[in-house]
Amino acid sequence: MTDDRRIQAERWASQHLGWPNYASESISSDASFRRYFRLTRNEQSIVVMDAPPERESVASFLDVAARLDQVVHVPAVLASDPEQGFIALSDLGSRPFHRELDEHNADALFNDAITALIRMQTRVDTTGLPVYDPARLYAELSLFSEWFLIHHWQVEPTDAELDDWDQVCATLVRWALDQPQVFCHRDFMPRNLMLSDPNPAVIDFQDAVLGPISYDPVCLFRDAFLSWEPDRVDAWLEDYRRQAMAAGLPITESASLWRKTCDLMGVQRHLKVIGIFARIRYRDGKPAYLEDHPRFFTYLNQAIARNPELGVLDGLLEAWRSRASR
Repeated sequence: MTDDRRIQAERWASQHLGWPNYASESISSDASFRRYFRLTRNEQSIVVMDAPPERESVASFLDVAARLDQVVHVPAVLASDPEQGFIALSDLGSRPFHRELDEHNADALFNDAITALIRMQTRVDTTGLPVYDPARLYAELSLFSEWFLIHHWQVEPTDAELDDWDQVCATLVRWALDQPQVFCHRDFMPRNLMLSDPNPAVIDFQDAVLGPISYDPVCLFRDAFLSWEPDRVDAWLEDYRRQAMAAGLPITESASLWRKTCDLMGVQRHLKVIGIFARIRYRDGKPAYLEDHPRFFTYLNQAIARNPELGVLDGLLEAWRSRASR
């Protein structure tokens, strides 16, 4: 089947570049409706983003890219056509962190990521960014109940369980809102960091908001595709806290409070991601993402084990799991 939109995007980019001839390859598609293609001519290459405007606006990508430019390493915008949903970008290569990290280089690569994150949190202008407000936080939690609980597990919660779920959500939202609010990438995970010089290059930042200071560190170390020993994650999160404090960010001086904050912020994100993975499967026809949901239940169990506030959530998950149809 002819991919008319891909042909249109590549022709648009080649015209802007003045490249009458080029080779092309599909390099990735993500959990949204965006796609990316690499065009190569001689020793040069660029990346074309295709974001169907009826599905994905490129306005936020262009806005955040401009905010991040000169602060961290991001792809340069070479040309854009928001009406068609096309952007031509500099090529950052093919070495995302999640394919490069190992036991030996993790400390060094994560330290580079922490440095980039703190630069964003201290230097990026957040004026006019969307706010990670209660409505957004609650809506994300509802993804778990709507798409994973009801669609995937096929469980209808009782009225009493819904009351308990509301209590859990209120606790998680309160912990998110009680933190200092800073620039928040919202998906600052190894898959969205590219090994580069300077290191890292940051991508997939279009959903950035003004949000909780712990959100991006949690994304980085409690990842969707890589898992590390809990003690090592705690140590990296503490490294971030100390460096953030030294940089003047308004972060707690209490290591124990910071750990609890990261745990509860993580629970909000883990539940959201499980819900998103289920939605991608049942709404968008992409089943592979949901195969990673057990990783997030492991993260949830770790947080539940050391935070009594999450006992109600533990009871709900056990009750729902016992009635699950899948």
